[in-house]
Amino acid sequence: MPPVRAYRRDHQPRVVALGGGHGLAATLGALRHVTTEVTAVVTVADDGGSSGRLRQELGVLPPGDLRMALSALCDTSDWGHVWRDVLQHRFVSPGPLDGHAVGNLLIATVWELLQDPVAGLDLIGELLGAKGRVLPMASVPLDIEADVLLGEGPDAPHSLVQGQSRLAVTAGKVERVRLIPAEPPACAEAVAAIRAADWVILGPGSWFTSVMPHLLVPEIATALHETDARRVLTLNLSAQDGETTGYSAADHVRSLTDYAPDLRLDVVLADPSSVQDLDDLTGSAQAVGARLLLRQVSEGDGTPRHDTLRLAAAYSDAFERFLGDVGERSG
Repeated sequence: MPPVRAYRRDHQPRVVALGGGHGLAATLGALRHVTTEVTAVVTVADDGGSSGRLRQELGVLPPGDLRMALSALCDTSDWGHVWRDVLQHRFVSPGPLDGHAVGNLLIATVWELLQDPVAGLDLIGELLGAKGRVLPMASVPLDIEADVLLGEGPDAPHSLVQGQSRLAVTAGKVERVRLIPAEPPACAEAVAAIRAADWVILGPGSWFTSVMPHLLVPEIATALHETDARRVLTLNLSAQDGETTGYSAADHVRSLTDYAPDLRLDVVLADPSSVQDLDDLTGSAQAVGARLLLRQVSEGDGTPRHDTLRLAAAYSDAFERFLGDVGERSG
């Protein structure tokens, strides 16, 4: 267990959120209600859609998940809302621009001009008035490949699936994921942010293509193990067809130990509606050193979507609970 930092109640906690896509956007939307010190560390393995086309044609990091993170952190003024809508706008045409997101094109343009992905993202963050910073997980584009079990039983065949876009729609059960290249260079600023954080949040999101890949980048994994930050695992509201078909909430926690057996957590956050076996989930959380925090964080309409304000309240509660511990221990 890392040493307890002497947090003050007037201190804005430094929070790093790891993930990608809609799951990370939900976390960032919540965190902006809790602290002004937010850094997103975003997966860079997308190979489909607009991101995949730009990656293949220009050789750049896939910008789509980075764009979504920037949009989630944009200023709430009219200026910020306009630029958020600009970034998220997609062209519809019979030509080569069809499906391209304007934000992806803007990010790729700034990268080409500045020749520095981090500086480019920081510049666009300034344009948006972003309340936080967005960084790539790695400094090179990544590919994901997975061993997928096709069917049930000991004789069920296996398949090797390569590419995030293909893996996201696989009909089999993901057994193991790997990155190509296997030991990619991490973004130095992302590593520094994790080491300097008060809190690090993993999830929610596509488990094997947005959450687990961070544990496969050696420098990111080392920083996660060595940081003094508290660590939160935010569970998904439901299993995802293909990636986690048949997974319980506890299975999601246990899968973390397959990729980082020595990683200790402090909080596992789950919505009660997603818990199939409370004892099993409690036990899996305790096995990684964490407390289980049950809070309604879903929108409550039956869809597996996180409610921004409820998620913000849950994170605030988690942070306050550890502030209380500090008071008890220091008293």
